[in-house]
Amino acid sequence: KFGVPAEADLVFDCRFLPNPNFVPSLKPLTGNHAPVVRYMKRQPDTEVFLGKLRSFLSYVLPRYVKEGKSYLTVGVGCTGGRHRSVMIANALGQWLERQGYPVKVRHRDLRQEQAG
Repeated sequence: KFGVPAEADLVFDCRFLPNPNFVPSLKPLTGNHAPVVRYMKRQPDTEVFLGKLRSFLSYVLPRYVKEGKSYLTVGVGCTGGRHRSVMIANALGQWLERQGYPVKVRHRDLRQEQAG
């Protein structure tokens, strides 16, 4: 909705996942809300996608560290930046923390929407 973040080193698009925005009870919520998370986790492609992201990041992150990169900005996008990308970013952030990486999750489009 607001474009690709200029500061992102890696960007992943999750617009192929079913969109909670089209479920009337979920539309006013965000990917921070449990009903949206449950809806997303029920979609078979969500776990497949997260597994592929985890596999990719497991491969590249140690190599970025080895090359001396002190931080990596990962962007996750969807159509409106409210449901799918928020849920996926939160899930990735939690997983990365469990792997021992310091993580800061920021939902840019949610903040812009609140400001606008």
